[in-house]
Amino acid sequence: MPIRPDAEIEITAFDWVPSFARGFVRDLRPRWACEELGLPYRERLISAMKRPEWYYDDQPWGQVPFLRDGEVCQFESGAILIHLAEKGGGLLPQSGQARASTLSWLFAAFNSIEPMVFELNNVETFSAKSDWAPLRRPSLLETVARRLDRLEARAPQDGWIAGEFSIADIAMVTALRELAGRGQLDDRPGLAAYVERATARPAFQTALKAQLDVFDAHAPVEPAGA
Repeated sequence: MPIRPDAEIEITAFDWVPSFARGFVRDLRPRWACEELGLPYRERLISAMKRPEWYYDDQPWGQVPFLRDGEVCQFESGAILIHLAEKGGGLLPQSGQARASTLSWLFAAFNSIEPMVFELNNVETFSAKSDWAPLRRPSLLETVARRLDRLEARAPQDGWIAGEFSIADIAMVTALRELAGRGQLDDRPGLAAYVERATARPAFQTALKAQLDVFDAHAPVEPAGA
């Protein structure tokens, strides 16, 4: 689904981020959901380096994504995914155990997997030069390994985490992709295949390209001779 300037759905995203964050910023989640559901959307771009003060009225911590859909405004990608699924009539079963399982795995991605991703990013990137980082890293990696081993035991063999492809897969795969890039899935073939299967979907590829195109279009121009 092409981005459409007159679309009712508006997704706020960053206009540029450093190379290590490209393809991993969380506006990828609603972009992906919109592509799966055939929902057109427009972009509202803000600076990640100098976030406008007015944006904190929309998102208290200045993060992305933020969604505006008519009179509905939402932050937090999980809440946004639920809204889009209900609006688009897909990616979330309407009732029963199928809905319960999808929501359980959706929140598992946010509460049981993604916090470890954030902490690893902090230890290995943002706070790597801190005195405490090398002390924290071994025990953190052990915790990550235990959590992923349990998830590997539940990895779908040829399908999706809660049955049909759903917003739970969008949330889980976007978290696991970062761990895959760190080699954390190398010895977990079920999870590695699951991530590969999901990211091969045309909707994911289109959403990823849309995000990367924005970053390319707004890349800082280096001074001549730099």
